[in-house]
Amino acid sequence: MLISDAFSDLILRPMTQPIGVFDSGYGGLTIFRELTTRLPQYDYIYLGDNARTPYGSRSFEVVYEYTLQAVNKLFSMGCRLVILACNTASAKALRSIQQRDLPQIAPERRVLGVIRPSVELIPEITRSGHVGVLGTSGTVLSESYPLEIAKIAPESQIKVSQEACPMWVPIVENNEIDTPGAEYFVRKNLDNLFAKDPEIDTVILGCTHYPLLLPVIRKFLPAHVALLEQGPVVARKLEDYLARHPEIERACTKKATRQFLTTESVSIFEQLAGFFLGSPLQAVHIHL
Repeated sequence: MLISDAFSDLILRPMTQPIGVFDSGYGGLTIFRELTTRLPQYDYIYLGDNARTPYGSRSFEVVYEYTLQAVNKLFSMGCRLVILACNTASAKALRSIQQRDLPQIAPERRVLGVIRPSVELIPEITRSGHVGVLGTSGTVLSESYPLEIAKIAPESQIKVSQEACPMWVPIVENNEIDTPGAEYFVRKNLDNLFAKDPEIDTVILGCTHYPLLLPVIRKFLPAHVALLEQGPVVARKLEDYLARHPEIERACTKKATRQFLTTESVSIFEQLAGFFLGSPLQAVHIHL
């Protein structure tokens, strides 16, 4: 049963300052899982805009608008720090929110993404200087990974090849991971990626859904290729970020609470989110 917005606001306004984690759908729960495992003492709120997912095919303007709405919602609930646990939102909205909106609406708050933390490790991992990115069509079209890699390693001339994998998210969300169809599309996309550049020695999973496909991916990935999964990386980088920004760390309350919000049906969200997290949960419906 849907809870009214007025009642939701009453029960969702805790006397805490949690870390907000936002995704357009369910994939960000793989980031959430790693954050709460590595940094369990903090309070967290996960917000999934499941009613309007996927973001990948939407324009930059629409993704920015939707993401800003979600960020403002999390700010209104006490979050001093929000993680965009979504590659599309990180690619299409993060920079605008950081540079244009935060100085005006919340200069003391912070919004971070998942692309930069992953990219920062690339120069340490690749030996050949040839890197592959697997992502949604929106993330690939944004060119965010090649652009960020060029920023952090301008002299190294790392070559980046990308492959859009439009079927991978539906496979995960429909629980078709252990099927011949999953193997077909994973193998097809990996073959396409290595056909673009056979010298690739490092592959970035540029979508937070993809870790659930790891057994299938590893089955068809060449043994010598390093695979960069975002969840553990983002968790380590957040721990480092909080150590370097004690004013933000002190503001984040530490009662180990977890809340889950969705713009979709609560029952649908709880079922799918429980699959991603591996344990049952309770969620609350909201409007953005």
